[in-house]
Amino acid sequence: MADGQIEQIEAPDSTAVRTALWRAMHVRVDAPPHVVEDEIGLRLADPADDWRDRPDMDPRTTSGFRAAMVARARYIEDLITEQAGRGVAQYVILGAGLDTFAQRRPEIASRLRIFEVDQPGPQTWKRRRLAELGYGIPEWLHLVPFDFEAGGSWLERLAAAGFDPGQPAVIVSTGVSMYLTKDATTATLRRIAGLAPGSTLAMTFLLPTELVDDADRPGLRASEEGARASGTPFLSFYAPQEMLALAREAGFRDARHVSGASHAGRYFADRADGLRPSSGEDLLVATV
Repeated sequence: MADGQIEQIEAPDSTAVRTALWRAMHVRVDAPPHVVEDEIGLRLADPADDWRDRPDMDPRTTSGFRAAMVARARYIEDLITEQAGRGVAQYVILGAGLDTFAQRRPEIASRLRIFEVDQPGPQTWKRRRLAELGYGIPEWLHLVPFDFEAGGSWLERLAAAGFDPGQPAVIVSTGVSMYLTKDATTATLRRIAGLAPGSTLAMTFLLPTELVDDADRPGLRASEEGARASGTPFLSFYAPQEMLALAREAGFRDARHVSGASHAGRYFADRADGLRPSSGEDLLVATV
C-alpha cells in the first residue's frame, strides 16, 4: 500500500450476511442430518444477539430459502470434491462474500489453490475477521480484491495472484448473475470459456417469475423488492434454455442445466420434517 493510502473496510452486503445466517440457522433449527454444517459464516458476520428474531430468519416462513441456500452450498462442495479428485487444483470463487469452504473443509481446500474474488472493501473486512477469529490466510488461499463495477479484467488480477490460466480450474459464481446485465454475464462466460480445457463453471441464475412454482412467487417478489430497496436491484432473469444457449455461444464444450428442484431429491429425500428448497434459482454447469 502506498504511503498515505487509506485501506477501505466495508462490511459485506446484506445478501451475503443473510446467506451466512441461513446456513447457521439450518444447523440450529433443522434436524440432522444437516445438508451443510456451517456456523463459521455466522462467526464472521458477528450479528447482534437477537439475529434469530429477524423477520428474514423466521424458521417457518423462510425454511424454503434456507434449504435452497444450504443445498446450493452442498452442490458446489460436492462439485469441488469431485473435480479435486480428478486432479483439478485451482478453485475460483467470483463474488466470494462470506464463503467458508476454506475454513470448514481444509482437508480438501489445502490440496487446492483457492482464489476468492470480491469487492476490495468487504474483502479487507473479511481478511481482518479471519485474523481476529484465528483462521488467518494460509498460503493456498488467495483473497483477490476486484471492483467488478470499475471495469478491467478479473482474469488479469487472478493471474497476478498466482492463478495459472494454462491449468484447469473450477470457477463458481453463486448469487451474482441477477445483479449483472446480460451483456456483463455474456462477457464473463466468454472469458471463462477461454480457460484451459477441463475447466468447469458453476453459475446460479434466477428464473423468470412465470417459471417459478406458484407457492414460491411471493417470496421471489419480496426478494426482488428488497434488493431494489437496498440499492442492488435484480437486473437479469434467465429461462434455462436461454442460459444454456449463452454458454454454448460463449464457447463451452458442454453445458447442462441443474434445476433447484433437483436438489430436493438429492439432499432432502428422506427427511421427516418436510424441509425442502424453494424454487426460483437454478444452476448452469458448463465445461471447457
